[in-house]
Amino acid sequence: MVTSIEINDVQKRFTLRHNRSLKELMMSSLRRQQLAEEFLALDGVDLTITEGETVALLGFNGSGKSTLLKLISGVLRPDAGSVRTRGRVAGLIEVGAGFHPDLTGRENVFLNGAILGMSESDVSRRFDEIVAFSEIERFIDTEVKFYSSGMFLRLAFAVAVHSDPEVFLIDEILAVGDEPFQQKCLARVRGLREEGRTLVIVSHDLDMVANLCDRGVVLEKGVVVEDTEAVAAVARLRNGQ
Repeated sequence: MVTSIEINDVQKRFTLRHNRSLKELMMSSLRRQQLAEEFLALDGVDLTITEGETVALLGFNGSGKSTLLKLISGVLRPDAGSVRTRGRVAGLIEVGAGFHPDLTGRENVFLNGAILGMSESDVSRRFDEIVAFSEIERFIDTEVKFYSSGMFLRLAFAVAVHSDPEVFLIDEILAVGDEPFQQKCLARVRGLREEGRTLVIVSHDLDMVANLCDRGVVLEKGVVVEDTEAVAAVARLRNGQ
């Protein structure tokens, strides 16, 4: 089996600052109070995902699943351990990520495509398909700072799925769009799965996870507590265990 994603003993820390204003910082310093503390978002995570698998990262809020997805995407880097991916990685991590607000939708298609590793000729060849999938033809020459979050989603998803990714990542992003477009996106995700692409999904829609994913990885406080079939992982979460 070919490995698409390999995560070895990964740790990720964030600094939580308790004081916002200069006055608060000065007062805390004079009182010798702690100005900040470290939060360990991921602690010793090991995970291997093989080519063609559809894997859900599951857990309650603050469990570390979105942080792990950002490490896989390359948006974040681990403080310890390693994350390795094979092939082109694309996906939807945050609405509007990779888009410049002062550029038009048309210009952002080329910008976002380049960020995802597409050449200008690749984007030009697939441009009409991307715009048709997004269903925002009327607004394609409008600056994206005037787009709604749903319009951002439509265009971002359209570019990502047409970038021919080997690894596709989704973080709860489908909750933003209207229901018909959500179903259209899910159908395209299922198409990627049938093509043998590797999918990693973060979602609180447990029914969708159970129906779509082969495998579920459950995190609690930054630690993997279960790695099993998706249906069993969903059952664990529903039971609150």
